[in-house]
Amino acid sequence: MNEEMVVELLRNAVGSVLLAASPMMISGLVVGLMVSIFQAATQINEQTLTFVPKIIAVLTALVIAAPWALSIVLKIAREVFGTLIIEGIQ
Repeated sequence: MNEEMVVELLRNAVGSVLLAASPMMISGLVVGLMVSIFQAATQINEQTLTFVPKIIAVLTALVIAAPWALSIVLKIAREVFGTLIIEGIQ
């Protein structure tokens, strides 16, 4: 296994993890933005107000996107282990 293959595998792995985590990150970002707009409009400056809606949104996105995210992670795992096995034999 040469350096180019390792760099390619790492690049694919990081990209796949970011892609798999994106629904949860985006939902947390959107809910956080909505809560901050609500806080600015009502002048409620409670720091703990943001946590519960964000947690609910992230968990909901996780439940909805789990099969899709799992397929992405399994795909990259198969690629990595397949490459390691093939390169280990040669």
